[in-house]
Amino acid sequence: MTTMIDPPKADGFHISQLLYDTRYRSITIQVIAFIAFMFIALFLVMNVKSNLASLGKEIDFGFLKNPANYDIKQRLIEYDSTSSNFRAAMVGLLNTLFVAFLGCILATIIGVTAGVLRLSKNWLIAKIMTVYVETFRNIPVVIWIIATMAVLTETLPQPKSFRGENPDASMWLWDSIAVTGRGTYIPSPDWGAGSAFVVITFLLSLLGIWAFGRWAKRRFEATGQILPNFWIKIAIFFVPSLLVFFILGRPIGLNFPVLTGFNFKGGFELSNSFLALWLALSVYTGSFIAEIVRSGILAISKGQSEAAAALGIRPSRTMNLVILPQALRVIIPPLISQFLNLTKNSSLALAVGYQDLRATLGGTTMNNTGRELESMLLMMLIYLIVSLVISTGMNVYNKSMKLKER
Repeated sequence: MTTMIDPPKADGFHISQLLYDTRYRSITIQVIAFIAFMFIALFLVMNVKSNLASLGKEIDFGFLKNPANYDIKQRLIEYDSTSSNFRAAMVGLLNTLFVAFLGCILATIIGVTAGVLRLSKNWLIAKIMTVYVETFRNIPVVIWIIATMAVLTETLPQPKSFRGENPDASMWLWDSIAVTGRGTYIPSPDWGAGSAFVVITFLLSLLGIWAFGRWAKRRFEATGQILPNFWIKIAIFFVPSLLVFFILGRPIGLNFPVLTGFNFKGGFELSNSFLALWLALSVYTGSFIAEIVRSGILAISKGQSEAAAALGIRPSRTMNLVILPQALRVIIPPLISQFLNLTKNSSLALAVGYQDLRATLGGTTMNNTGRELESMLLMMLIYLIVSLVISTGMNVYNKSMKLKER
């Protein structure tokens, strides 16, 4: 005969349960750790404050309103030496974001190409890509930055060489681009009346390309029919903007660089320091991305490509439609780290004289004002925010690439 025994009734909550009851122990440990962390942080802040007080200094960010009193050669917004330290920091931040954005794009193109070619059946191509990957990722990036700067400065002709008939120094693309040892000069846009409508049309075209891509993908998944997506997107990219451009009477012109005196004037200057930093960071990071892409492709079962070949799908479309979409789920997480590394490695710009955030706020401004702590805190906060924005954006994209159960 079985006897039913009622479970013991709870006698209420006891303090000892915070340590011995598994339901509360983890919370107790976290609370204790948090309190300890706050005490340590408070101690450090009070220690810093007392040390600054002994030196006759207080934490003050008012220096950001004072004139910067130095020039910045490469800038994306208006700036001169009478501008404030805050504007100088914004110029440096934009320079950092500019080289990081272009670097992530070029590094991705190089990395995906090299990663796919490393798996090529052509022995020579595969070995060349292997040499590229192993060479670039095993040498510090600052050495590549300095070496690239030296090549650009020493091997390219000086502006004075473009004067007269010199076959070794001639402008490119119908005399519109000048590549010199001082920098590269390209045409800059000359905005006229009605140019805003052209820009708005161009932005709407980008939105149309994104919408068409989503629609084409859903159509392909539903019907299996493949549209000439590339050519349709090219048409959406160019045709509307060109139509508005000519209808409004060409409101956007080009300001071409012209050799005046000992240097080029007009157009937009890409300094050699910017080019060296951009190319070195892109090629260096691309070598790591190549390995990420290669490992992502190898993570996909070989049976996937064999099944696609059995259906008569061309190898190029097999890679684009079968292999890479599945490999992206493996590629994207480590790719986020590489984008973050490239952005933070841009702080090495000081080695070649490119005035980024580190060189402006964390360099000249800090030395001129003597506000070391404030400058470092601001710079750390800005890099933290930029990194979190990049990470959040890529994580959203990574989430959209996850397998979705039917």
